[in-house]
Amino acid sequence: MNTPRLVTTAAELRAATTELLHKAAAADPSRVPSLALVPTMGALHEGHASLMGAARADNDVVTASVFVNPLQFDDPADLERYPRTLDADLELLGRAGVDLVFAPSEEEMYPGGAPLVRLSAGTMGTRWEGAVRPGHFDGVLTVVAKLFHLAAPPVPARFRAYFGQKDAQQVALIRRMVADLNFDVEVTGVPIVRAADGLAESSRNRFLDAGQRQAALVLSRALHLLKERAAAGQPLDLPAAVELVSAQPGVELDYFEVVDPQTLEPLPAPAGEPLAGTALALLAARVGPVRLIDNALLP
Repeated sequence: MNTPRLVTTAAELRAATTELLHKAAAADPSRVPSLALVPTMGALHEGHASLMGAARADNDVVTASVFVNPLQFDDPADLERYPRTLDADLELLGRAGVDLVFAPSEEEMYPGGAPLVRLSAGTMGTRWEGAVRPGHFDGVLTVVAKLFHLAAPPVPARFRAYFGQKDAQQVALIRRMVADLNFDVEVTGVPIVRAADGLAESSRNRFLDAGQRQAALVLSRALHLLKERAAAGQPLDLPAAVELVSAQPGVELDYFEVVDPQTLEPLPAPAGEPLAGTALALLAARVGPVRLIDNALLP
C-alpha cells in the first residue's frame, strides 16, 4: 500500500508538488506531466475511493485535500457533528494510490478568521440544495477557488480536478465558476458509486439505522424508473416517480425535479412526449434524521 505524504501548510504543499512533478517530468521528458486535485471534507468512503482511482488512472501526481470547510455550514451544530476521521482517511487514500494529502487547519485556510470577501454562486446556487442551505454554495466555491490556487502546479503541468457526480449541483457550479472566472483547470465529474442495495454512497449513510436505510432505497428506485423510461424513449412520468417516493413510510420528500445539467433550470415535460435531450433528475429527501440527495443523468 502506498503511504501518501501528509502536508498541512500551503508552503509544504507547494514544495512537495514541485518535487513530485519534477520527478514525473524527469521520468518522461517527452511530455508535460499532469497533476490531479481531489478536494474532500474527509470521512471518506468508497465513493471517494472511486474519485481517487479516476485521478490515479489519468495523472502522474495525485493530491487529495481533507478540510472540513466551515463556510459550507449554516448550522454550527452540523459543523461540530461532521465526522473527522483523518487516520482512516489516510489509510483509504494510501490504498487508492494518492501521492500527497493536504490537510490544513482552519487558520491555514482562513488566516485571520472567516474571509470578508467570498465568491457568489449566483442564482444557480439559490435553488435546490441552495434553497435549503442559503449561502452553502458560496462557501463551496470560495474554498474550491482557494484550493485551486493553493494546489495549482508550481511548474509546467496539466491540472485536473475531480468531483463526485452525486453532488451534481456542486459539480455544475464548479464547472461554471471555472468557465466564468477562467481557472486553468480541467474539471472531471466521476459517476456515483452505489452500494450493492443501490443506495448512493455518502458520509451521511452512517447515521441511518437498518430500517431507515431500507426506506431510503426508494430514492434510487425512483431515479432508476425515470432512467429506464428515458433510455426506452418513453415519456418520463415524473409524477409517478414522485408518488413512489412520497408513498414510502419514513421518507419525507423535499424536491424531485428534472433539470438542464448545465444550468440546473427545470425542464418542461410535455405530456406524452419523451425527453428531447439529456437531462438531470435531482431529488432530496429526509429519511429519519438524515437528509439525503441523489440524482441520475437521463439519456
